[in-house]
Parts: sequence; structure tokens; C-alpha cells
Amino acid sequence: MSRPRSVRAQVCQGPGCQGPGLSGPRSDRICVEDLDSLSLSLSLSDQSQLSVQQRVFNIANELLHTEKAYVSRLYLLDQVFCSSLLEEARSRSSFPLDVVMGIFSNICSIYCFHQQFLLPALEKRMAEWDLNPRIGDILQKLAPFLKMYGEYVKNFDRAMELVNTWMERSSQFKAIVYHIQREERCGNLTLQHHMLEPVQRIPRYELLLKDYLHRLPGDHDDFKDAQKSLELIATAAEHSNTAIRKMERMRKLLKVYELLGGEEDIVNPTNELIKEGHILKLSAKNGTSQDRYLILFNDRLLYCVPKLRLIGQKFGVRARIDVDGMELKESSSINVPRTFLVSGKQRSLELQTRTEEEKRDWIQAIQATIQRHEQTLATFHHLNCSLRDEDYTPPNSPNCNELGKRAPTPIREKEVTLCMKCQEPFNSITKRRHHCKACGHVVCGKCSEFRARLLYDNNRANRVCIDCYTTLVGVPPSPASLTTGRGWQKAWFVIPENEPLVLYIYGAPQDVKAQRSVPLIGFEVSLPESCDRMERRFAFKISQSHLTLYFSADGEELQRRWTEVLSPRNRHPPPYHFPLPKSMLMMSCLEH
Repeated sequence: MSRPRSVRAQVCQGPGCQGPGLSGPRSDRICVEDLDSLSLSLSLSDQSQLSVQQRVFNIANELLHTEKAYVSRLYLLDQVFCSSLLEEARSRSSFPLDVVMGIFSNICSIYCFHQQFLLPALEKRMAEWDLNPRIGDILQKLAPFLKMYGEYVKNFDRAMELVNTWMERSSQFKAIVYHIQREERCGNLTLQHHMLEPVQRIPRYELLLKDYLHRLPGDHDDFKDAQKSLELIATAAEHSNTAIRKMERMRKLLKVYELLGGEEDIVNPTNELIKEGHILKLSAKNGTSQDRYLILFNDRLLYCVPKLRLIGQKFGVRARIDVDGMELKESSSINVPRTFLVSGKQRSLELQTRTEEEKRDWIQAIQATIQRHEQTLATFHHLNCSLRDEDYTPPNSPNCNELGKRAPTPIREKEVTLCMKCQEPFNSITKRRHHCKACGHVVCGKCSEFRARLLYDNNRANRVCIDCYTTLVGVPPSPASLTTGRGWQKAWFVIPENEPLVLYIYGAPQDVKAQRSVPLIGFEVSLPESCDRMERRFAFKISQSHLTLYFSADGEELQRRWTEVLSPRNRHPPPYHFPLPKSMLMMSCLEH
């Protein structure tokens, strides 16, 4: 930014002053009465320049402080919640490992990127701000790696469903989550609340960067870099728009959840808050009105009473009325105006509003909710049972709603010659018959190598087919569990020079579009150990806390070059020291 221009002038005593040593044209001289206004003008100019610099610094500083707080939340998700649940799943098998992986997705890579790259870069820049006052160059260099958020955002709905399902299904899962939530560092917030943080972070970058650009002069050295960064981040934010809308819906649910002190299980992606507010309830005995709080969801109506004595909890749930089977009637009279009756399977309530407009709003909201529920009820029943074909369900076997809750009627083995899943023929040596203990189908060993806990068998783990495993556990089996032993596949791999933190996997050397991409942040490269039982030559592996990828090269030289490229010290953002052409390797995946 340009410094204020210095002024050199002679000073006179007034319009007609001819003081000693003064000479030159009148325009070169400044009168005493003009001096104060000139000083004021220069002072305001300096303040304006300083205020612009200070505002830009404040925004950059806010970015740093919010990034520190965000990294601590990511640590909580990855190193506390995820690690604790993984340890329980591995050591005691209280719940499937796939469930934990399905909940936290690629949070480990996201945490490593922010903790190892973005946060240190911002801290270094703010420490040397006087010498280099800019952040656009940092964000432009690292913004492409925000693409990894796409996987987390796409998985968000499924992750929320898994959390709610397993909080009900597993007492160990629930105990671990509740124990961590009670810790001071959790800030009295739920796991679901913390899981919203990554979805919200990209739009936060976009807002801060827009404000930064707005305050930045157009001729500033950082303007072009900041503008390019904003374009890249805005593109990444577009992919989060749907999730953000769902997040806002989830945030409303969390707010009501906290309002009720965690009494009611409402934090679920399928739940939608329709309307809430104070209302009067008429006593059936004497007709007196009592202040109550009504909360309408897409599937239930909660009738609540004040609980002012409890810290952090404002209301307690007195009654729950399912929308399924709910009826609504107007019951106003001259003596008791603005009333209506809500009746359901559980209870009937006569309610009164304070105004006619308020009554109209409640009636419209409840009627619309009932109608929408009735319209979709048949569809839901169809979807719930669509996982299995009725033609293949043996008589007296449990339907999809009873799966695992009662024993199936097994099909006689001699009546089946093909596996009822993969359609491969049975034989007595390599393709033997097995029963799925959940549905009773006759399947081969490969199609029934999964184990799930069945309620009818005292919640013990039993052999089940792949379809029943997916239905009972809530997630499909991981790739590692779909193979007997360690399965290898041939593929072509490349790390682009402009994206040194991403490994792209191609099905063939001529392919343009990659089949899969792996963010390399958080992975460590090493040679296999004896415990890996590696039979292939020229092998190496990359590992992070939840995943290990094994590779086998054609020769020692290719193995050496790939281990160099994948070494963390050579994977930092540019310069990229070891460019490699697209290489054919054998790969195996192991989730742990």
C-alpha cells in the first residue's frame, strides 16, 4: 500500500505576511490557519491506511483462530470418538468394525491435512505478517485438497443413520459415546453435533475469504491469489450445499434435543422438525388452561411441560402421539374459543391457542403432516421390504421387519443345487452348502462368510448371507471382508505433479477417468513386516490408523521409486521431486 505523500512548504503569518526569509509565489506558502486542517487531513489519511491494513489482519487472524478450534474438533472426532470405538470393535467385537468405518468415513485424512499442512502454514504466515501480509497464496495452493470433503459430505446421511441405529442396538457403543460426550472438551455437545463441523467448514472458508477480498485493495499483491482461492473454495462449497441444508435441519433437531435434555431420540436424518411453540392445554376435569410446549415432527407430536428446575433442560416430554393414526378436529365454542382436538393411538389432547392466526397455523401444519404421512406410508412399506425377493423367501421365514428376531425355517439342502446368492453350482469339495441363520437360504461359503448378531439367539454372532448382513448391520461388508484371505487386483497408479497428495487408481493404462482416488495425507510408507505374511516380491505398503494398502511392483527399481514418491517428506505441497509415469502395480486393501 502507498505511503502518505510528504509536503514541504513555507509558513506565513497571514494573507499579507512578509516574514523574514519568506519568498516565492503565494501558492508555495501555507498560512498558519491552514496548517491545522492539513495536519488533520494527513492524520485521517494515515488512519484510513492503517484501518484497511488492520481489517485485513483481523480477518486473517480470525481464520487462524477458527482453524485452531476446528483442528481440535477434528482431533476429537478422529483420535477420541473414532479411535475409542475402533478399539472396542477390534478387541471385544461388541459391534462391527464396518459400522465405525461407515460413521467416520475419511475423517482421518481430513484431520491430517488440516493438522499437518493448513494450520502450520497459517501459523507461520501470521507470525511473519509484518513482512508478508497475505494469505491468498496459501489458500490457493491448498484449496484443491479440499476435494476430499466430497466423500465425507456424501456419506453424512448414512453416518447419522448409523450413529442413531447403533446407539439403540449396542449398549457398549452407547456407553462409549456418552462417556466421551460428558468430557469437558466436548463442551456438552453430542457426537452428531461434532460430526456437523466438517460439513460446515468449507462454507466458513468461503465467507471469510469473501470478507477478506472485500477489504483488500484491488492493487494489493494478494488480490489475485485470494480471488483464485475463492473460486476454488466456492467450487468445493457447491458440493456441500445439499448437506448444508440437511445440516440446518439437523441443527434444529439438535437444538430441540438439548431443549428436552436428551430425553427423546429425535436426532435422525429421517426426522424433520415441522413446527414448535407454546400452547395452552385444557384440563379435561375442570377446563382450566395450562401452559405447555408442542413440538411437531414429520412422524410424531411431542406434548411437553416446563422443567425450569433442571439446568440445561427446559421441557420434559409428557406424551408422544404418532402421526400414524392421528386425527384432528376443531372443538371451538362460544365459551371456549380457539380450541382444537388432537387424538392418536397414545392419547387425545384438547389444545387452545392465544390467537385465531396461531390456531390456523397449527391446524394447517398438523393436517399437512398427516396427509404427507398417509401418501408416503405405502411407499415406505414397499421400500422397507424391497431388499429381498418374496419369491425366494421360504415359507414361515421372517420378513424384513422380523429378520434376526425369530428363527427362520431353513430350506432343505437337497432341494437346492445352486447358491441362492451367486448362482454358482454346489459340489462336495470346493463349493459346499451352508445355511444363512437369518433368512434360511442355502448359500455357498463365499456368500455366507459374514457374521451378525441375531436377537433370537441371545444376540450371539451367527453365519449370515451378504444380504442379511447388510440389512442387520446397516452397512455393506467392507472390501476386505468380501475376499477369502488377501485379495489382489491389478491396476495402474499415478500421483499428478499438481496434486502430490492424491493417489489416482486406473483400471487400464489408457483410461482417462480414474476408478478411485486415495488422499495420501496421514499415510506412512514402509516395507511389509513378517506379521503381514506377504508372499509377493517387491512389495510395500502405506498405512494410516484405519486402513492399510499393500502394493506389489514388477521389480526392485519400481518398488524403490514408489516408496520414495510416497514418503511423507516428498509429498508436501510443491515442489514435487519424484514424478512417475502411470505404473502398473498389484494392490490389496485391508481395513482394520
